[in-house]
Amino acid sequence: MNNKTKLRWGILGAARINERLMPAIVEASNAELVAVASRRPGAAAQTLAQYAPQQQQVRTYDNLQTLFDDPDVDAVYLPLANHEHAAWTLRAIEHGKHVLCEKPMALTVADIEAIQTAAQRHNVTVMEGFMYRFHPQHARVQELIESGLIGEVRSVRSSYSFMMRPARIYRLAESVKNGGGAMWDIGCYAIHSARMFFNEPAISVTAIAKYIESGADIATSGIIDFGDGKYAHFDFSFERARRCEYEIIGTQGGIKCHNVWSMPSDVPVVSWWIEGGEQAEEQLPAANHFRLEIEHFSDCVLNASAPKLSLEDAKANCQIIVAALQSAACGQLVKLA
Repeated sequence: MNNKTKLRWGILGAARINERLMPAIVEASNAELVAVASRRPGAAAQTLAQYAPQQQQVRTYDNLQTLFDDPDVDAVYLPLANHEHAAWTLRAIEHGKHVLCEKPMALTVADIEAIQTAAQRHNVTVMEGFMYRFHPQHARVQELIESGLIGEVRSVRSSYSFMMRPARIYRLAESVKNGGGAMWDIGCYAIHSARMFFNEPAISVTAIAKYIESGADIATSGIIDFGDGKYAHFDFSFERARRCEYEIIGTQGGIKCHNVWSMPSDVPVVSWWIEGGEQAEEQLPAANHFRLEIEHFSDCVLNASAPKLSLEDAKANCQIIVAALQSAACGQLVKLA
């Protein structure tokens, strides 16, 4: 790969997230969109025409397997239904394709372990698609923490909510066991961001949830215990006003990221305070974290470097999600270690 300057991408599915990811691949400096596939007749061509109308050389297929058989496709972006992610990631790997799998990578840790083993065997790169982690605002937050501004991190609170829109109702059609509900859609973001500021592994999880008739959760809250009095509080819902933030409290102050899962045109805001009374609010430059994610993954493949988000990270996130769902179902704390 190191003799190439651009990674050639194929998209496996005509999901709505292509509104963001397809232009991101087209705009990335080290990526090229070469193919799009969908199982629905005409859907791939329609998606391409809608989100990347100038890319007339891109091939469209009405069969997912045809994308794997295309020798010009180096890497696959996979935005299929949550319960399909693991199986189709494994198929892509077996065909020698690198894979950026939209979150969640899988519904069980065992499936991610199988993906990890297959990726090593076929010498391909695989990463879970948490695009928000590539926004520079989070590096700024880390910089403030590492400066010692707020002392030692003791707790993190992450909140993600909005009123369910008709276009997302399908997320509630399946039970949590089949990848439906708020947990697998937006909860994985809240948990992932809450974990970001702790170096210790989680030792237990407790959660409560509200379910609907399908068995999908529509609102869930919980606490992750990292030991020594260090906790991450997560909260997400499809029936509350919009909230997408995290707040970190240390021994000397706190930091808040006001718009974690932002749109590329949004102006990021990070604020902080310390016990002495000093406080500040910073407005950072807008950034397209979808494009930055594509450029990062492409660079990793082209230069044989490890992705920022490892499969160990994917397993750790999945373990906490599964434990939180178990806790909410049984009404008890679930130990992880």
